[in-house]
Amino acid sequence: MRISAVAPVLLCVAALVLSFLCLFAGSKRGFIDDYSILTLNTSRIGASFLNASHSSSNPLISFVDNATNSVENAINQDISSVARTLGIHDFYNVHILDFCEGYYTPGPVPNATLRRSQIRQNVTSCSKRTAMYSFDPRSTLQQELSASGHGNVALSDLNWPSDVDRGLHALAIAQKATFVLYCVAIALVGVATLLALAGLFAEDRLSAFVNVLVDWLAFLAIGLASAIATAVAVKAVDVINTYGNQIGAQASTGSKFLVLTWVATAVMLVSSIVWCFECIVGRKGIGPRSRKDYANEPQF
Repeated sequence: MRISAVAPVLLCVAALVLSFLCLFAGSKRGFIDDYSILTLNTSRIGASFLNASHSSSNPLISFVDNATNSVENAINQDISSVARTLGIHDFYNVHILDFCEGYYTPGPVPNATLRRSQIRQNVTSCSKRTAMYSFDPRSTLQQELSASGHGNVALSDLNWPSDVDRGLHALAIAQKATFVLYCVAIALVGVATLLALAGLFAEDRLSAFVNVLVDWLAFLAIGLASAIATAVAVKAVDVINTYGNQIGAQASTGSKFLVLTWVATAVMLVSSIVWCFECIVGRKGIGPRSRKDYANEPQF
């Protein structure tokens, strides 16, 4: 039995678990739903219109003018209450298969009594899991505006930038490719795990060489998936912050998800290096004959 192959087995199992977590993170409420690729913060999305001139022709202004006194008081105390009143959530965590939404507690904005470190995400629901998913904030926000009973208020009344839609649309193919690559990576890591188990008993160099090849393929797949996911997160955040900041929409990359996916990549790299060492060293006792072997041969 090849005791040194225990390490690659454990590493492959760890990489397989981490890859599954990356793919299914946030697939339902409560299942590591804070491990998102990126987070869209819309808690301040209603801030900009308060400085605009009031006009009854704007449904959003009409809505605020006709709001109850309690709502108006809430708006005066915390401008982010406008978004909540309209039915928009404070944040949207974007995952590979879906998105989760919710509110910041105890409040979305730091103040004299509330530090940023005290603010927590309270996820209220997650969308249906969908293969080849790509996040469309315009559609999501408009649906929530309509469902809240304020159907006469359109997202255009909030001056939602079309540049955000165009920027995210350009990333849709990359988002779908990320899903495919994670599926491929999980399959390859699964095969690598089975081969590593077999390598515990097959002590020849050929077994180690096969494991090296499969581990490298799995490493490349999960590494490419991680790279594309990182690029999508960084680019999408840049687009949203560049064009959406003017209406109070902000975004941030999901640091927890990125750590998770790159750790999975690193684990597969280490596993492949261990198998490379096994391939070079080979089974104990196999290799060129030593002088002692020749000395023990019968002499004629």
